[in-house]
This record gives sequence, structure tokens and C-alpha cells, in this order.
Amino acid sequence: MFRPLEMSRVELAVSEQDIVAVTEALAASEAFHPTRTDQLSGGSGPNYGEKWEEKVPIFTSLEQRIQTVMEALDVDEGPPPSETPHLIEPDLAQRDVSRLEQEAQAPARELEEELCRLSRLRSQIKQLQTIAGLEVDVDELRHMRYTFVLLGTMPVANVERLQTSLELIPSVLVTLRRDNHLATVALFGTQRDAEILNRAARSAYLNPLKLPETVRGTPVEAIAALEESIKRTRLRITEYEATLERLHQMRVDHLRHLLWRVRASRTLAETIARYGRLRYTYLIAGWVPTSKLPQLEQRIKEVSEQIVVEVEKPSRKDSEHIPVALENPPPVRPFQDLVTNYGHPKYGEMDPTLMMTLTFPLIFGIMFGDIGHGLVLALLGLLLTSRAVRALQGLAGLGPLLIYCGVASTIFGFLYGSIFGLEEALTPLWTHPMENIMDILMATVAIGTLLLNLGMVLNVVNAALDRRWGHVLFDHNGLAGMMLYWSLIGLVVQFFTDNLPFSAEWLFLSAAVSGLAVTFSEVLENLVEGRRPLIEDETSTYLIQLPIEIFETVITMMSNTLSYVRMGAFAVGHGALGMVVFIMAEIVGPAHGPAYWTVVALGNLFVIGFEGMIVGIQTLRLEYYEFFSKFFSGGGMRYRPLSLIPRER
Repeated sequence: MFRPLEMSRVELAVSEQDIVAVTEALAASEAFHPTRTDQLSGGSGPNYGEKWEEKVPIFTSLEQRIQTVMEALDVDEGPPPSETPHLIEPDLAQRDVSRLEQEAQAPARELEEELCRLSRLRSQIKQLQTIAGLEVDVDELRHMRYTFVLLGTMPVANVERLQTSLELIPSVLVTLRRDNHLATVALFGTQRDAEILNRAARSAYLNPLKLPETVRGTPVEAIAALEESIKRTRLRITEYEATLERLHQMRVDHLRHLLWRVRASRTLAETIARYGRLRYTYLIAGWVPTSKLPQLEQRIKEVSEQIVVEVEKPSRKDSEHIPVALENPPPVRPFQDLVTNYGHPKYGEMDPTLMMTLTFPLIFGIMFGDIGHGLVLALLGLLLTSRAVRALQGLAGLGPLLIYCGVASTIFGFLYGSIFGLEEALTPLWTHPMENIMDILMATVAIGTLLLNLGMVLNVVNAALDRRWGHVLFDHNGLAGMMLYWSLIGLVVQFFTDNLPFSAEWLFLSAAVSGLAVTFSEVLENLVEGRRPLIEDETSTYLIQLPIEIFETVITMMSNTLSYVRMGAFAVGHGALGMVVFIMAEIVGPAHGPAYWTVVALGNLFVIGFEGMIVGIQTLRLEYYEFFSKFFSGGGMRYRPLSLIPRER
């Protein structure tokens, strides 16, 4: 819980005939994190066994083709199967997919064509309806030898402009219909002036009616014929949809099974292609949590007794390449997700999940202390966790965090005597933030000081676990840094009180000694840990950087401390927002009627939603940038156990 799981490196030598079964067993164990060993390959020419890297694109193509068929039949992927499917040979999958494509693609293609035809017919009817009042054969208008005819629609405002532009050209512009800002017109002229008339029509934004050659008779007759065509098209669409629905019912389970089997086969081929290979023997290497090693070895023995398995413990120098597996109990797992969003701890480094579990609700509660608001957050968290509302199921992971933060806010609500923004309804167990602003600000600075020192202590523990004794003693966040920090705090407090057990002279001496240790931390760390050279850069450059680094260290310590003032500021601001809500309610409904309580309810919902979000962001900022920066590097490698199909972890 305090550190990542202990890992062991496992190496296997597997014969070609067992490689598929062994890989499936490793995936079924859900514990084996593979590493690439293909750089160890030798003798993998065309005469030595299967080419797994060539199977990967084949399975990828098959997966895409299956998804195309599923889309045509409106079949979703469904949940992953409870048992991982076994490898399917590409040739067998090819035949199966081709048969499914022949079944589904023909009716799907025909349906698509009929839908396009229906859209075109509707568009043609819509165009003909604009000239339905013409008692003339459309085909005759289309093939007139000496007369130019142009039917179309144009903006009403441009009709007069077009008539004016054609005053010197023998032509007639007839308005057939007006609808809002659009007019349907017919432009007549001679064929010899066709180019001029078309140019003038385009300049007036006249959009010609585009009717296909198949349209015959008067517009009314053509519309009737098109409506008959629409009826026939709809019947064919119904038939194709029924065919596809029948195929959907017949093939839904088979398609899902085939998709997951091909997908698992692709992942298996990708995994085997990354193994090392010596002719007919495969070399597999990876990491396994030590606690799960016996179960893994048992699974491998069930495949074959001939498999060579070697297990070794990792050395300190390999820590950067060891995957980190975190295993925290369910109550604190939501905070583990917050930690991994920042980064994974390195192997051997402390897991900060427990610290996040303790400090995150504390900081949130200080800034958002209110009994009513906290209970609403907790109830909302319970609702999300229950997954009772389907539309909110995607936010289920946020539920436990809201419960923790809601409970913390409720506790601080009792301490502040605040319920739904009412500051006078209860007697506070501690203080009203609005009435004792300096007290709450100083208290939050004190809490921030303790949290920063906790971070420094954890940094010392991490360095000690890694046996970096120089880092323990002289790092900015090590013992020397802690000594400098407390000396500076003592000097600041000395200005306000004379009751400190240490004199100012001792505090100055302590600050000077620890400051020198922090200033020359690089040299001292290298000296203690036996690294050479003591100064990695040129000496002149190093000396120039020294005063800048100590100045930056002091400023960082002070700014980190003052950052926690925001906890008190938000506590005061939360009370002020509640006061504003009730002032607005008094203005809207002085008689305390429905309007008054409506404003109170809406105002409290706004505070819970808007300020709650801001407080959550500020809490994360204090955790990530002030607290974590003291001890947590977050540069670890994520533990990804082999799985042939995706599982929710």
C-alpha cells in the first residue's frame, strides 16, 4: 500500500510448437508485463518457422472488414467475452469474412442506392412544385430550337435588377411564384442571346432548376409520376431493410465472436513478433509481481514441462526499466487514479496514494466547508457510484471522490457553523471564517507548513530507500532543506513573539549552515555517494549559479508556504458567496415567499457546481505543484499486463 508491488524478472525459452499456448497462458494470468526481446533474434530467415509479423496486417485488415459488415448490419461490438478466444488461422478467417461480406454487402449496397434514389426523387418533386402552375410540357421547354428558356429561383430583391439589366436584350422575365425572400421565375429570350442571358442570370443569383431527361409532361403530370416512383422505391427500401434485419438476427452473435477472435489473434501475433527467436526457439522476457509468480509458473507447467523458466530479482540500477504495479484497497483507489494522472512512482519509490487520500479531502473540506453543500456532494457521489442513471454512468469513477469530499465539507461545515450558506444558523465548533479572517488564514498557513514538511520527510524516506545518503542529507528537500526551512520560519515568527525556545542568533546560525549545505548540495551529494567528478559543469559556471540557486530555493520555500493561504481565502469566499445568495433572495422576495426560496435554491446550486469545481481544481493544484513536488518524481513505467482482449482494470 505504501510502495509498489515487488516485481520479478521472468525469462522463458519456449519451443515453436508451444509458443501460441504459452502466450495465451501468459495473457490469461493477467500478470505478465512483456518486454521486447526481438533484438536477440538470430536465424529467423524464411526457412525457420512462421512469420508472425506478416500475420499482423492480415488480421488488421480482417478486423476492419468485419467492422464494415457489422456496420452494414447495425451490429455493435458488444462486451469483451468472458474467456479469451483462441488463435484463428488467417485462411479460415478470410473464408468466413468473405462469406459474410457476400451476404451483407449486396442488400446494404442496394439499400444505399435506393435511399439515394429516394432523395433525388424528393428533390425533383420539390423543384417541380415551384412551377406546378405551368401548363406546358417540360420536355418541350427543354428542347426548344429558337427560344431560350431558363426556369429557376432567385432572391426577390434581385428580380427588378435583372429586368433592368436586360432592357436592351429581347427577353421576358416572368415571376411564377413568390415565397418569403425567394421568387420562382421563367426567363425567355432568343437562342442567339443565350450566353448574355445566362451571364445576366448568374449575376442576379438565379439558381436554375435542374430536371433530368426522364421528367416528361406538364409539371403536375411529372410530379404524379415521381410520386409513384417514390412509392415503389419505398417498397424496395422496406424489403432491403427487412433482409438486413433478418441477417442481423442471424449473424449478430457470430460476428461479435469472430471480431473478438480476430482481434485477439492480431494482438497475439503482435506479441509473438516482439519475442526474440533462435531458429525454432522463442525467447520471452517480462516482469511479474512476485506475489503472482507461483500462479504464473503453474500455468506455464500446464502447457509443457519442457519450457525453461528463469526468475531473477531486479537490481537497483534497473529501477527505471521496471514497471510499477500499484495495488491499493478499493476505498482509496479513486485517489490512486489522481496520483497516476500526475505520474507513476518509480520502482522502489513510495506510493503517494495514501497521502493523497488523507490530504485531498482535508484541503477540499477546508475551502468548501458547509454542511448542506457537503451532503449534496456526498449524495451526488452515491448516485454516480450506483450507476442508477444511465446518462451519468460515464461519471461513475468520480462518485467516490465526491463522497469523500462531501463528507469532509460536511465536517468542516460543523466546524464553521455553516449550512447552505447560512452562517448564523448553527454555533460553530471552531470559528466563523467571515468573522475571524486572520485566524483562518494563519491556520491554513500552519496546515500548509505541516504538509510541506510531510513532503520533505517523504522525500528523505524515498532517498533512504534508494540508499542515496547524500540526497538524504543535502538535498533542497532533504534534511538540510528542512533545517533551512524551519530556520527561516523561526526568523519570521521571531518578529512577532519572543517566546521561541531559540534565540535569533541560533536561528541565523542554523539558517547559514543549512543554507551553505543546500548551496553546495551537488558537491556534497557526489562526495558522500562516491560519484566523480564532484562538479559536472565547469567550475566557473557552477560558482555563478550558486547564488541564483540558493535565492531560488528560499523564494520557492516561501511561495510554497504562502500558496496555502488560498485555503483560508476560499473558506472566507465560500461564506461570502452564501451571504450574496441570501442578499439577492431578499431583494427578489422580501416577503420570503416562493421567489425568495427559488433564488436561495438556485444560488446554492450555483455555489455547489461552480465554486465546487474551482475548489476541486485548486485542491489538485496544491497537491500536484506544492505537495508532490517535494518528494514525488512521477517518472515510473506503468505496469501493463499482457491481455489479448481489453479488460476493464
